Amino acid sequence: MRIEPILIVEDSKGRREIVLDGSVYSIGRDPKCDIRLSSQFVSRHHATLVQLPKDDDTFYYRIVDGNLKGKPSANGMLINGRKLQAHDLKNEDEIVFGPQARAIYYQLKRDSQSTLPPDEFDITLISPNMVEEGEEDSADLDDDTEI
Repeated sequence: MRIEPILIVEDSKGRREIVLDGSVYSIGRDPKCDIRLSSQFVSRHHATLVQLPKDDDTFYYRIVDGNLKGKPSANGMLINGRKLQAHDLKNEDEIVFGPQARAIYYQLKRDSQSTLPPDEFDITLISPNMVEEGEEDSADLDDDTEI
């Protein structure tokens, strides 16, 4: 089973899902940001998401207010209702960047293989209503017959 981190972002332009698979994401209003937010309350470079390693060869994401150079955002951010400068994200954490601009972090557990067992009766049924007249005769053709 693998963990797939995602960020559900909501702002004035709607709701979208972002699969997190990179090492660093810039978040803000600036067109150059990796994750763009549409709100005048959001700074151009509001926050940064950084992927960090754990001891068990997995990783986690830390969100930091402002950009990587240490410049903080104008309004800061609330994480689970508390104003914080940085936070190691956990499943279902809510990040508020400003009015009408927020995100929820999820760690989805996904099977790396198919969740359905193989079906021993895996056949395609033909509906009589879907077959045109004369079409059922094509089943009698052998492999060498050209159509």
